[in-house]
Amino acid sequence: MNYPYVTEFRQSLVEWFNVEKRDLPWRHTTDPYKIWVSEVMLQQTRVDTVIPYYNRFMESFPTLELLAEAPQEYLLKHWEGLGYYSRARNLQAGVREVLENYGGIVPDNRHEISTLKGVGPYTAGAILSIAYNKPEHAVDGNVMRVLSRVLSIHDDIAVPKTKKVFEAAVEELIDPENASSFNQGLMELGALICTPTSPKCLLCPVREYCTAYNEGEPEKLPIKSKKVKMKHISYDVLVCQDDEGRFLLEQRAAEGLLANLWQFPMLEHGKDSIETFINDYAMNVQSQEDLLAFKHVFSHLTWHINSYFMKCNSAVKGEWLTREQIELLPMPVPMLKIWQEIKG
Repeated sequence: MNYPYVTEFRQSLVEWFNVEKRDLPWRHTTDPYKIWVSEVMLQQTRVDTVIPYYNRFMESFPTLELLAEAPQEYLLKHWEGLGYYSRARNLQAGVREVLENYGGIVPDNRHEISTLKGVGPYTAGAILSIAYNKPEHAVDGNVMRVLSRVLSIHDDIAVPKTKKVFEAAVEELIDPENASSFNQGLMELGALICTPTSPKCLLCPVREYCTAYNEGEPEKLPIKSKKVKMKHISYDVLVCQDDEGRFLLEQRAAEGLLANLWQFPMLEHGKDSIETFINDYAMNVQSQEDLLAFKHVFSHLTWHINSYFMKCNSAVKGEWLTREQIELLPMPVPMLKIWQEIKG
């Protein structure tokens, strides 16, 4: 790549970021562990959503050691509502590897840091550049959008190998003296100015070096093919309360979607029926009423949920838990929504 305005681009971007950057809690530290936590939380999650989770997480787990020692249910309770729970499990596993293999010091080079559980090319580059100021690429969706417009890159960003094109571009453009501000500047520019639709080009600090702006059609980039088709599944969720005021819960499998989280029994339409469930548990249902009906959207999956509240006699089978016990368990967002309805 032969980009004629490298020096000017770097300087304009870094100066803009240092003046205009948002005041975010993880920007008050260069501790690589804390940067790591923030980057993992920010994957596929909005900044405004992450801030209270990050602050609470840092209060409970201010050091690698405390996170490494935490029981998984306690960790997942802190992650409850953020989604993509494998991020939390991988983060804990990666932290344990740092303690076991690197004496509690997060590696400062791409080769070693990339061996840690859950640390991919983006997270590695973000930690190295932000915490250690190393001139390493950290390419996410914001960065690809900005650079596709600045450099007029027409490769499909939905194709995994395209990320290599942008990583190479960052390696050529990055400011070796101000790698932290440069990479964060690209991300911030994509988040605040160079947005997917209606980019605020007149506020952009690098617009005079942007090919798409000069050609007058920045909205046409980046090129992105359509997403995978959404899968839809319908469930009946049963909130069963016994004579002692306890509720029937079950824990999800240790692998797969929402692994190890707790839920009220879920019956998939076409596979399970309420009648069969009641017979299996040998329960005597005294009353049943409708609760919430709603849908919950994952990245490639939508749950359509009808929930019901049932008063029944105590059953021998299953985990029957008190309200206090349930409050301590990590639950998926759809279950929290139902639980809030029950609590009133």
